[in-house]
Amino acid sequence: MGFEDLIGGLITVLTPEHLLFALLGCVIGMLVGVLPGFGPAAAVSLLIPVTFGLDATTAIIMLAAILYGAAYGGTITAVLLRIPGEASSIATTLDGYEMAKRGRGGPALVIAALASFVGGLIGVIGFVLVAPFSRLALEFGAPELFLVSVLGMALVASFAGRDPAKALLSVGVGLAIASVGIDQGQGVQRFTFEMPELFDGLGLVAIVMGVFGMSEVLSQARGGKDGIRKPIKVGKLLPTGTDLRRSTGPFMRGSVIGFVMGLLPGSPGAATSLASYALEKRISRRGGEFGKGAVEGVAGPEAANNALAVSSMIPLFTLGIPTSATVAIMAGAFTINGLIPGPLLFRDNPEVAWAIIASLLVGNVILLILNVPLARVWIAVLKVPFHYLMAVIIAFMFLGTYSINGSAFDIFVMLGAGVVGYLFHLFSVPLTPLVLAVILGPMLEENFQRSLALSRGDYAVFLSSGISVTLLIVIVIAILFGAARPLLSSLLAKRVKRASAKRLAEELEAQTPEPQPTASTNR
Repeated sequence: MGFEDLIGGLITVLTPEHLLFALLGCVIGMLVGVLPGFGPAAAVSLLIPVTFGLDATTAIIMLAAILYGAAYGGTITAVLLRIPGEASSIATTLDGYEMAKRGRGGPALVIAALASFVGGLIGVIGFVLVAPFSRLALEFGAPELFLVSVLGMALVASFAGRDPAKALLSVGVGLAIASVGIDQGQGVQRFTFEMPELFDGLGLVAIVMGVFGMSEVLSQARGGKDGIRKPIKVGKLLPTGTDLRRSTGPFMRGSVIGFVMGLLPGSPGAATSLASYALEKRISRRGGEFGKGAVEGVAGPEAANNALAVSSMIPLFTLGIPTSATVAIMAGAFTINGLIPGPLLFRDNPEVAWAIIASLLVGNVILLILNVPLARVWIAVLKVPFHYLMAVIIAFMFLGTYSINGSAFDIFVMLGAGVVGYLFHLFSVPLTPLVLAVILGPMLEENFQRSLALSRGDYAVFLSSGISVTLLIVIVIAILFGAARPLLSSLLAKRVKRASAKRLAEELEAQTPEPQPTASTNR
């Protein structure tokens, strides 16, 4: 397992059909990604119905293309509107928008595309090097799969920010949603209210589209059309040789930072891109240019973003644990298409897994080629009146949701999920734990019941193998870390504040002129 499998995946992807859907996914993803306020999570959730009717490999390739196409669409709004498509694009707005104000929006977009390609390439190489560890999947039985699900739930603390209680509330709502329907083990109805439409549970697509897509529409509508900025003109497109030379180092450093951070569950994209930005500013000989249009301030964070996007899929492929909102939606797309992300993916569907990994590389090449000729097209899209765009999106969501089962009930589920997502947004409750619980809940319950059935009710089955014991230790560490994280963050913030105050005092002292001797003193 390694680069030979990647070559096989490339052969699968480089067929006319798969290339066509990868191209289509990139274009659709960029189109939705440039909509003000719509990040990749909302874009992918809206466009899942587009893949219905396709085989699993083609569907996931297209959704992956939509994912990074939407991520690049968010970069376009960050540069031209100063509106980050998602949190990870915040660092790009600092210098990308300043470049655009100077008439260099085109070079900023091209540098961002090149950075995304380099970050994606390094991410795929790292993916291939890490993939052999998936052979451990052969050792996973029901107890191990249950503990993997518990680990995923324990890592919810990573998404909690400064308020773990809100993350736990989100998990509780997600588990309640996941438990709707008839229990497969006991045959008992749960939360069905004698409604036949609920016997099979709530549709994952309707939930995801509502929580991420409809809630975004409601949030944008709350701001009104007057809150949307007008895009800056792109001007000249191609960067200069100096731009490329100054960007080479940030490309590589940002890619390494992004890849490493992506392996950590719950690593926020904003922190990753800002870490790259801070590093470039610290080591640059042109530190004074940062915040005023430094090309390094675009190259480093964008490379980090794309490397993070690729490496964050490694826990999904190897453990079945989504590490971000967008990856959680991808996990849902796997499930919808009959694939089980996690330890058994490389064993049961290796050709699909490697085709998807290879498509990440191919999709980045497509984005690189599309960037220059389509840049002005996206500007035209941004000039379409806001209320027309929202009307089209809502119509698409209704049609997409209805097309799944031909049921109007699914539309009401989507609307209800949208209201829940909107309320979560108003009260700053994270949505990712909810989706994580909806996806992992059935897997957790099923494997728990299977484990006890095999062991005849003996709970020692969860300590019966070395892998189980290791997973339990990791779960305990994750819980302890989650509990201590707010305290550690508070202590770190106080330490940074004291250091900043001390440094400021030293600078003021150094700038204060020494008192001159008086005339009487001279005499």
